[in-house]
Amino acid sequence: MPATETGPPVRELPAQEVLVRARALIEPVLQVSVDSLGDALRRMAGYHLGWWDAAGTPTPGASGKALRPALTLTAATVCGGDAAEAVPAAAAVELLHNFSLVHDDVMDEDPLRRGRRTVWSVWGVTNAILLGDAFHALSVGVLSTRLPGHVTAEAITWLQKTALELCRGQYDDCAFENRPQVGIDDYIAMAMGKTGALMGCACALGALCVGADTATISDMDFFGRELGLAFQFVDDVIGICGDPAVSGKPVGSDLRSRKKTLPVVAALESGTDAAVELAALYRSTEPLTSDQVERAADLVHQAGGLDLALHCARHRLTAAMQVLPAHATAEDLQQLARLVTLRDR
Repeated sequence: MPATETGPPVRELPAQEVLVRARALIEPVLQVSVDSLGDALRRMAGYHLGWWDAAGTPTPGASGKALRPALTLTAATVCGGDAAEAVPAAAAVELLHNFSLVHDDVMDEDPLRRGRRTVWSVWGVTNAILLGDAFHALSVGVLSTRLPGHVTAEAITWLQKTALELCRGQYDDCAFENRPQVGIDDYIAMAMGKTGALMGCACALGALCVGADTATISDMDFFGRELGLAFQFVDDVIGICGDPAVSGKPVGSDLRSRKKTLPVVAALESGTDAAVELAALYRSTEPLTSDQVERAADLVHQAGGLDLALHCARHRLTAAMQVLPAHATAEDLQQLARLVTLRDR
């Protein structure tokens, strides 16, 4: 948990069980999808998903959290259906998510993900781009072949609209690096596209697959989008002060690349002496040294950027919770939502 977070402890075990259950349910669908690729893409895909190392040797336990498919499956049960009805949608959401991760690693030149070398750093940029494209194609294929006909078209429309929104958000994120000034509202709009849209889609698809009405699907979309913003804001904090042994990412990687994350944007707008010094570091064209990265992290903290980001995360979590129904089946979604703002990776 980030050092600046406060509040009562949350029962994490139920949420972890929901994540494990989601991973178990979607894994067979993911395996069939990946096996449909040619040998080279299949090896890269399985490596990225944590199934094996670069040589193809199995490496159990290295997969991601499966948060988004867990949201899809849990939204289905909250809306009165069976999680099994939403498994294809959950798998499609996970594939689309991994499309974005592979491309994101290329754009950010990140060498590590989940404590292992990224696909582009092992097989090169061209192959990583192709793998990301393959994940996108597989996500649509899962929906078109595994969902009942009466929901297929609408589900694909949701997924493709989300992919476009995600791309726009990612474009803005990259463009911010060259913009001299980025406001908090600008950042939140970008984060809604980059992160919120996919979590909203995950929840909406869960509702759609079990026959929920339009208003309920909209509520699930809203819940996921607000939760996605909370997730992104916490992720921004972890990118500055997280433990690389836990997060699997190099310490201060966002600062080293001068990314304008929410804590940084808030710090730069604070009008403090720390903001002035931080702005000077961000304006420089010279690569930041390790000492300068550490200093930048201190300045963001001094200027209140970390505290504001965590406050915004809690605010978005509250907004998300308000649209959930009161009945007991919503507990799993509540636990997942809380886990998002009390995580350390």
